[in-house]
Amino acid sequence: MSLEQFKNRNVGVQHYRMLDLSHTPQTGWGQFKQVVRRTLSLELFVGLKVTLREMTKALFFGKMHTTKYPFEKLPVGPRYRAIHEMKRLLESGHYRCIGCGLCEKICPADAIRIETAYGEDQRKQVQEYTINFGRCIFCGYCAEVCPELAIVHGGRYETASEQRASFSLFDDMLTPIDRLKEQKEFPGYGSVSPDADKRIHKTPLAY
Repeated sequence: MSLEQFKNRNVGVQHYRMLDLSHTPQTGWGQFKQVVRRTLSLELFVGLKVTLREMTKALFFGKMHTTKYPFEKLPVGPRYRAIHEMKRLLESGHYRCIGCGLCEKICPADAIRIETAYGEDQRKQVQEYTINFGRCIFCGYCAEVCPELAIVHGGRYETASEQRASFSLFDDMLTPIDRLKEQKEFPGYGSVSPDADKRIHKTPLAY
């Protein structure tokens, strides 16, 4: 359809085609005759033509149009706000969270709980960090206010579980240490530069 045809709102110039539809039978005998007539004329297979064709392509030729979830998942946008992820430091593998509590204070749903304590080296350590995803509204305020880019939203959107505690623990959201090189950084202000690997040096701090 061209732009001129799309802008033409005059429905009076449209040409309608009237279909010659038979009247709906009112009696039981008339309905029975209609069923027999349609069965003998193979109208059922005419209606299933598209279904049978696509089913044959999927079974014998491997042309499947559907996604085989959960083995295959559709890609989500890079800015999609799903289950949270906790990031690690690339040089030491330690988690980035410093326990400042800003995410807990700014959360409008009151879904984040943080418990911190000072270790033997007088450094603040996160003892417990939980997010109640039954209350979380995925607004993204916690990721925006974090000064260390320690918490971001990931692409894991499955929140179904038999127990609520399955998706609220700190260790479940933290990047596994064996997949540290696969950690994706948030491409915002303060994120890791593209040549960060060349400039990484081990720090003298023992943590």
